[in-house]
This record gives sequence, structure tokens and C-alpha cells, in this order.
Amino acid sequence: MVNRVYAPLAAFDPLAGELVLAPEKDEEGYWSGAAGVLHDGERFWLTYRRRRPRGAASERGWQCAVAVSDDGLDFTDVWSVHKDELGTPSMERFCLAPADGGGFRLYLSYVDPADNRWRIDAVTAARPSAFDVTRARPVLTAASTGTEGVKDPYVLRAGPVTYLFASYAEPLESPDPDAHATADIYNVGATTHPTGLATSLDGESFTWRGSVLPVGTGWDRYQARLNSVVPIPGGGYVGFYDGSASHAENYEERCGIAVSTDLFDWRRLSEYGPWVTSPHRSGSVRYLDALILDGQWWLYYEMTRQDGAHELRVLRVRAE
Repeated sequence: MVNRVYAPLAAFDPLAGELVLAPEKDEEGYWSGAAGVLHDGERFWLTYRRRRPRGAASERGWQCAVAVSDDGLDFTDVWSVHKDELGTPSMERFCLAPADGGGFRLYLSYVDPADNRWRIDAVTAARPSAFDVTRARPVLTAASTGTEGVKDPYVLRAGPVTYLFASYAEPLESPDPDAHATADIYNVGATTHPTGLATSLDGESFTWRGSVLPVGTGWDRYQARLNSVVPIPGGGYVGFYDGSASHAENYEERCGIAVSTDLFDWRRLSEYGPWVTSPHRSGSVRYLDALILDGQWWLYYEMTRQDGAHELRVLRVRAE
């Protein structure tokens, strides 16, 4: 009999996941999340962000960190960066990847203090604890992509090619200096935010390929941010993306599903509504990063709680 089921995964209850990181305070605007997960064959590596509400000390995305775990549940920080070290108003999702010749490469997402536009840099080290942000080099910027800003990298390697998916702000039809006054164009509704792709043969110098997952026409008509990509044994790729209908839902996106055969062309399968939502408040489940390991899905996600804060959870589901 031909097997017609490959790594099955049903919509899940986010409350069933185990807590990985709690927010600093049990209040709206305090978040732990924006996870990125890597398994190196022996251990789990986690990148995450802590955020505070506007008006608080060190407001917005103030700390990003790399943590390690033997079991994928209990993580210990090995490195962190405060936003002041980058001179930035805010940081968002980071992404950790293996580097050619050994070691690790960290892709950083933060607001450029020079123009208030989001950008992505990269830094390489023999081990995560040795990352030095003063040695980071530009990877993608508003100028290099012809956009109003680019952030939230997700990086994977297929053969000789490194693929970098990133959320970006579509170019404005006419210049608007007020669009970047808050140092977060995503929060003002001036333009939409699809996912773009950049490719590289060395993991450092990238060519911007443009949009690969445009915004939709319904619940995800404002933003469609591809967060993780999983190759399926039967062929092709499944992607998990964040969607929102307007800037009023910025920070509270929900999770959708898309598929691709070549990583360049993505088709959303959740046109009429999100795939997974939280039962609390806005329903936000976002930044879902997934991997299949030893016959299990490992799903790491940020979700909104009853009190409006965000926490990071992980859910394990059999994939066989």
C-alpha cells in the first residue's frame, strides 16, 4: 500500500504546550517569544526576545538571547544582547544557523538608529557564547532591498544555497517622513508586510529576490510573515506564517499555513481564517518555529495569555 500520510500534524490547542519562558511581568505589553530553534544533532539551541511596553524602562524589544538545552524544554542562556549595545529603539526576532567550516552564524533583526527602519545583520563565531555584535555586518537593509524595512529572518540551507526569508515593509507610493517617526512602520498602517526571500552561496552576501508570500485578502491582508519552513519526507515544504488584517493587530498576529515545492513560490492554505489561535484576548499565536526530530514535531510558539502578556511554549506531537 502506498503511504499517503507524511508527518501528519493537526491543528492544536496552544494551551497544551509546556511553558518554556514566562514574561517579566504578568501584564499586557510584556512578552517572551519570537523564538528560533536549531538542533545541532546533540542539543537544542533557542533564540528568543524579551519585550516591554512603550513607556517602560528600556521599552519595546530590549533583550535578545541564545540559550541551550539537552531536552528542548529547560534552556540556559549562553549569550544575550541589550538593545543599547546596538543603539537601537528595538530588536525583534534573531535566527541562529550553522556556519560553513564550523561554528555558528547569528542573524540579528533590529531598528537602524540612523533611519528608524528595520534591518538584518549577521555575526559569526566559533560558539554562540562568543558572538560580538560590534563585528556584525549588514545583510539586508531598506536600501539594499528597495523596501521601507526588513526584519524577522528565518534561515535554512538546501544544498549550496542559503535561503533567508524575511518580513518586509512594501515601498511607499510617495515619501512619508511620518511613516518611520515611531521607529516601527509595522505599527502605523502606512503599507503592507509580505514575506520576501534572499539567497546566498556563502551565508553572508545575499541577493534579494522579492516577494514570495504576499499578503492575502482577508484575515491576513496586512501581514503575512513566514516564520519557519519544514521539508516533508513525501516532497515539498510546509511553512508556518503570521497573519494580521490591519496595523491594529500588529503584535497580535495569528498562525496560518502555506506550502511550496521550490521555496520560491508559496501558496497559502489558510485563506479564510488562521490555523491555530489562542483562546485568550486577541487569539494570538505567532512566531511558530517547527522541526521534526525522532518522529516528533517540536512546535515552539509565542502566545497571548489571559492577562495580555505573551509567553513562549513548546508542544510535542508525533509525526509518524
